[in-house]
Amino acid sequence: MSGVSAPLGLYIHWPYCRRICPYCDFNVYKARGHDTDLTDALIADLAGWADIAGKRAFTSIHFGGGTPSLMTPRDVERVIEAADRLFGLETGAEIGLEANPAEAVALPDLARAGINRLSVGVQSLDDRALARLGRDHDAARAIEAVGIAQTAVERVSVDLIFAREGQSLADWERELTAAIALGTGHVSAYQLTLEPGTAFAKQAETGRLTLPDGDAAADFQELTYGVLGAAGLTPYEISNFARKPDDRSVHNSLYWTGADWIGIGPGAHSRLFSSTTGGRLAAEAKERPGDYIAAVRQAGRGSEAEIRLTPAEDFAERVLMGLRIAEGIDRAALTAATRLALDAVRLETLAGDGWITVTLDRVMLTAQGRLLADRIGGELAEPQAS
Repeated sequence: MSGVSAPLGLYIHWPYCRRICPYCDFNVYKARGHDTDLTDALIADLAGWADIAGKRAFTSIHFGGGTPSLMTPRDVERVIEAADRLFGLETGAEIGLEANPAEAVALPDLARAGINRLSVGVQSLDDRALARLGRDHDAARAIEAVGIAQTAVERVSVDLIFAREGQSLADWERELTAAIALGTGHVSAYQLTLEPGTAFAKQAETGRLTLPDGDAAADFQELTYGVLGAAGLTPYEISNFARKPDDRSVHNSLYWTGADWIGIGPGAHSRLFSSTTGGRLAAEAKERPGDYIAAVRQAGRGSEAEIRLTPAEDFAERVLMGLRIAEGIDRAALTAATRLALDAVRLETLAGDGWITVTLDRVMLTAQGRLLADRIGGELAEPQAS
């Protein structure tokens, strides 16, 4: 283990799923069983990144997907061991994994492999809704999985989806109440959106699926804040709620605050600032597992595209992500990283309309502004004219 260094995260994308959910637009593929070749490629890719990032210990490791709970515990352990060997792990580093309730039996073994935070993809506590969402578990199985996770690791999050077809506010309040009763320290609640190319998007185009409109979706979001807040789950990011600071996602906070992370696995993204060459490296790995494995074998790296973000591109990313957290955008840090500043006229206008709160140090969304975060972020993403 290493001491504390500048924050650096590691994201591992495991692209396989038992079934593809109709709302999912992630880079996923139908699972074909154990894939030792992919695990070997992940480790080799990580070794290639070590030459670029230098000797910096990881603040966090996160296994996402796809369904990383399909990985064997030994493969998870191998990746963690390689990360520690090649980079080091900060003392108390968060090592998280996204778990499907159908793989609940594997959670204790994954914890023994090194996982210390589990995000359980409950998605709903209504059996009919779970079937419509294409999930391979029912509510009872989800509740059982959360219990197993809580015995395996100290930090557990429950993931939920709202604004579903046919869902009422009363339905959602009952689900939230049931989720709170599970006693986890963290809840993630995401609005169901139609992503291009997904099965749900195609169903909506032909009239076979109708989701709540914008006003109704806003009602769901306000109810979410009210019910979870009353239960002591503080919204520290637009879709994420924690009982206490230690329950917050360390890894996701790296994204929201513009820190560095390395992404390995098919389609994984990376962001890495270089004080030597200036600018921020943006990399994306090849998407198809076979192409990714071949690239790593041939070149020692899985990246398909690596570019230096322009200051304006870096600025826009930091604004859009930073506005999502309760603490908002650190104005001095933003300017120090990009040498650009937020537009004073836009700040004054948005503050006057009640969408944001502006101080000398920070810019934060108001409760009203949270409902239009993407639009407001888009307005602020263009820096002040010089």
